[in-house]
Amino acid sequence: MQDGRDVAQEPEAMTTTEHERLRLAINLAVAARQSAYARYSKFAMGAAVVGIDGRTTRGVLVENVSLGLSMCAERVALFTAVTEAIAPAILAVCAPRTAGQLTFPCGACLQVALEVARGDLLVVAVDTDGAHEVVALSALLPRAPKRHTPVT
Repeated sequence: MQDGRDVAQEPEAMTTTEHERLRLAINLAVAARQSAYARYSKFAMGAAVVGIDGRTTRGVLVENVSLGLSMCAERVALFTAVTEAIAPAILAVCAPRTAGQLTFPCGACLQVALEVARGDLLVVAVDTDGAHEVVALSALLPRAPKRHTPVT
């Protein structure tokens, strides 16, 4: 128990600054969720990125009647981080639980995260009550395709 909430997992060796950045990411993702455009699924999601330099950005789920045009909150936050030249250190996602479990990013969002961050990116799943779990991206996507850098 931490802060009155069930915390499934946090990295053990976190500095005070890292813990503060984790809290910041969680709070921003929870706040972002309120702006989600989830007119069809009603499954509101918010996301936040905290960069290695402490800068932040947020993203929300944006749905469309043409489902393929919808965009996950995580990708909105990650794409905005790229736009703002923020190197992601933490990606937090706030959503309702799925089948009683914390909702982690989908495979597409994890692959985008791997492209714009490193495998040691901390991915935080947060539910609507604030319970959360922290996992390294490399643990969620251990055998993912890697970025290809041609030999010149």
